[in-house]
Amino acid sequence: MKEWQKFFGGKSVRIIDHSDPAVLGTAMASFAVDDTLCESAGRTKDTAACRFWVHDNTVVLGILDSRLPNIAEAVAFLKNEGFDVVVRNSGGLAVVLDRGVLNFSLILPDSGIMGIHSGYELMTAFVREMYVDVTDRIEAFEVTGSYCPGDYDLSIGGKKFAGISQRRVKNGIAVQIYLCIEGNGQARADLVRQFYLKGEAIRDKRFDYPVVEPDTMRSLSDLAGMALTVEDAKVRVLQQFGKWYEQDLTEDELPVFEKRMKQMVDRNEKAFK
Repeated sequence: MKEWQKFFGGKSVRIIDHSDPAVLGTAMASFAVDDTLCESAGRTKDTAACRFWVHDNTVVLGILDSRLPNIAEAVAFLKNEGFDVVVRNSGGLAVVLDRGVLNFSLILPDSGIMGIHSGYELMTAFVREMYVDVTDRIEAFEVTGSYCPGDYDLSIGGKKFAGISQRRVKNGIAVQIYLCIEGNGQARADLVRQFYLKGEAIRDKRFDYPVVEPDTMRSLSDLAGMALTVEDAKVRVLQQFGKWYEQDLTEDELPVFEKRMKQMVDRNEKAFK
């Protein structure tokens, strides 16, 4: 699936801008918002949404990360380094968020034509088109040695700068990406490498945690050889849509958000018991 536009055909595109880290605070709220928007998209069928989100120093863990043999020491290490720690409700493993990382979610009603691979391919095509004037070298394959490795890691020259995940809730689909636009990708990867060392991942015989090699990770600015910014990335996303309108959560959506937020809080409390 290369023509990402066909999934947006005939739909109004709603923009929700949560790129100021102060707006939501904890990253738990971002996952609760995306679930809320999925429910709304699933009900309307003719509206798509794109949400920007940025968080201050945060490491977002997958459920499997929370089961590391020495998770308490691993989390303590991250907090000592000045990072908040959140367990998400979508798939994947540990990723690092900071002000140089733009996350955005494309949220669509589940029309029945978007399979699992279609969502990943949609986002891959979307990002390639965003940066068509910068590079034609963006590839999608699993970058061994990166953190949160997957078949749709986005890389240039074998160095990863982005990862994609999906979440499906009540007839709505959120395709989420983290784009390391600015900053030191190797330093982010080294933080995750140390997290797995502190958590004694090597002792776990149930699951093969990634052996993170910091040299596999970069920011897009470094790979492109030019100063790209989070704000520039937001502009590029909006240019893709052409027509759009901006609307934060509505009064009708707030009760759904509160329910989803409670689920995130409960998930995180249970994960670290």
